[in-house]
Amino acid sequence: MAALCRVLHLSAPGWVKNLPEAAAAAWPLHMISRSKFTKSRIPPQVFEERSKEHEKYGGDPEQPHKLHIVTRVKGTSRRPYWEKKVVKSLGLMKAHEPRVHKNTTSVNNQLKIIKHLVKIEPLKLPYGLPSEEEMADSYLNSKGELVVRRLQKPVEQKTIES
Repeated sequence: MAALCRVLHLSAPGWVKNLPEAAAAAWPLHMISRSKFTKSRIPPQVFEERSKEHEKYGGDPEQPHKLHIVTRVKGTSRRPYWEKKVVKSLGLMKAHEPRVHKNTTSVNNQLKIIKHLVKIEPLKLPYGLPSEEEMADSYLNSKGELVVRRLQKPVEQKTIES
């Protein structure tokens, strides 16, 4: 603390150096404690309960969704190298091409870095999780639902005995 006071005292304007030593020593501390950021500038809406948002987006805070649909909606030109690296690691090199990622902390930490470049939606499974055979016939629609196209199998015709 004394070293900080000495450094600030050395860089102080001339009129402060001419003050008595006790007043000059208190000058930097007084200037540090007095700031325009003494009051919190965070709006009170940040601290309000957000249960309405869960209802709005169809999510349940008790049971979060297991998969994200991540779509890149902004370009990476003129962005820092670490954002480009995260975009590449998540496989979002093409814009407006959705990718499915797990809802894990490691993926979510990467998504926080590029949250201004992507759109994140929960993956909805209206028909349940598809089996291995149905995986080839499933697709993502624009609402974020994984739709399984159930193919009809031909019915075997029975021979008529006369």
